[in-house]
Amino acid sequence: MFQKMNLQTKLLGAFGLMGGIVLVVGAVGWNGSNRLSNHIDTLGNNTLPSVTGLWKINEGQTQVQSSERALLNVSLTPEQRQEELARIKGAWKQIDEGFKQYGTASQTEEEKKLYQEFLQAWDTWKQGHEQYLQTYEQFSQLGIYAPNARRADLILQGKQNSPEMQAAKTATALYNKLSAQGSNEELKAFNEATELVTQVIDYNQKFGADAKHLAEKDATQTNFLVLVGMILGPLAAIAFGFLLTNTIAKPLGAKIAGIVNSIVSSSSEIAATVEQQERTASHQATSVSQTTTTMDELGASSRQSAEQAEAAAAGATQVLTLVDGDRHIDRLGMDGGSSLKEKVGQIAEQILRLSEQTHQIGSISSLVSELANQTNMLALNAAVEAVRAGEHGKGFSVVASEIRKLADQSKSSAERINALVMDIQNATNSTVMATDEGRKTVDSVVGAVNSIAMNTQQISLTAKQQAVAIQQVVEAMNNLNQGASQTASGISQTKAGTQRLNDAAMALKAVV
Repeated sequence: MFQKMNLQTKLLGAFGLMGGIVLVVGAVGWNGSNRLSNHIDTLGNNTLPSVTGLWKINEGQTQVQSSERALLNVSLTPEQRQEELARIKGAWKQIDEGFKQYGTASQTEEEKKLYQEFLQAWDTWKQGHEQYLQTYEQFSQLGIYAPNARRADLILQGKQNSPEMQAAKTATALYNKLSAQGSNEELKAFNEATELVTQVIDYNQKFGADAKHLAEKDATQTNFLVLVGMILGPLAAIAFGFLLTNTIAKPLGAKIAGIVNSIVSSSSEIAATVEQQERTASHQATSVSQTTTTMDELGASSRQSAEQAEAAAAGATQVLTLVDGDRHIDRLGMDGGSSLKEKVGQIAEQILRLSEQTHQIGSISSLVSELANQTNMLALNAAVEAVRAGEHGKGFSVVASEIRKLADQSKSSAERINALVMDIQNATNSTVMATDEGRKTVDSVVGAVNSIAMNTQQISLTAKQQAVAIQQVVEAMNNLNQGASQTASGISQTKAGTQRLNDAAMALKAVV
């Protein structure tokens, strides 16, 4: 039947049987320890507190009785009498503690009856003790602790009828009363209470002895059963171990060995594949890293080219602005001034105005030359008339001579001015021709520079777009580089895990 069970049922049955054995042994031990605990509880919480409390009561009562007898000793000093009274107070504290301690323990019905009888005798003795203390209080107030000796002294002194003798007689009566109380009524109640408390103590001691005997018996039985369980348990475990080994371990070991061989073979193949993937991933990571570095350099070059193209475009724009002026300012978004073309036009206009002014100067110079000729003719006529006038015309002749000199100088100056004007007109004509050629050249330069500026701006825009595209490629390559690194790291971890799996499989194979 056991052979037909599956592996799970076999294991559950085997462990259930072992658990049942352990449970039985544990139940036996628990039952024995529980009974032993009850007996110990009876001894510790009932018998021992009861006996201890009763002994305290008995001992305190004995101390009280002893102090009462000591107080009847006429040779005691007042200090010794105070010590005996203090001893009585201490004894009553001990008695109260004994009653409290005894009251915490449980009692049987028989013990309750004995205890009630003891309490009746105790109350009788306690009342007698209280009467004794009252009488002693009256006796101590008189201060005559040896009344018979005091009466004898007073008789010898002849004071038979004195107040002192009366006090001594009263003290003698109180002393006799104390002696009677201590030796008759109170002593009888004391003996009865002592006998009853002794019976209660004997009952508790007998009850404790019975509990001790039962505890020893239970302990012996428990030890025997536990010892039997300790012997039978390992033997049963060994027997079931052999049984499990033959019926479970060997078939299971063969199956596990086959599984382990498959795991070892698969892990070896996986390890070889993972190692190849690790090399491939490592090469890919290296290639991606190199490509990323190259793209970084290309990005830097493209950004530098874009910056250079932008600078060239700005320079071409400035040249175009300088050459062509305000016509390209709004289109190119630059601040402008007077262009070269405008300046050349302005120079041509100034030269034309200078040529006109030069003609005007030539006309004025010709007019001055004519005026000089006419002045010279007038001076000559004036000189002739001065000669005719004789002495009266000498002064006028001198003036006419000076005017003639000035006219000659004016004529010479006018001739030089005419010569300069002719030179200026020739130079102006040449300049006008050169300026016209310069204007044509400027128009050609404007067209060429405008084309250069447009092409440079297009190149700058294209370079910027290339720089942005290269930056995006660089970011993609960086992401690819990180992915390749993470892939390589993951493959390394997979390789390590596969290696650990292979080691575990080899270890399991060795165990099996």
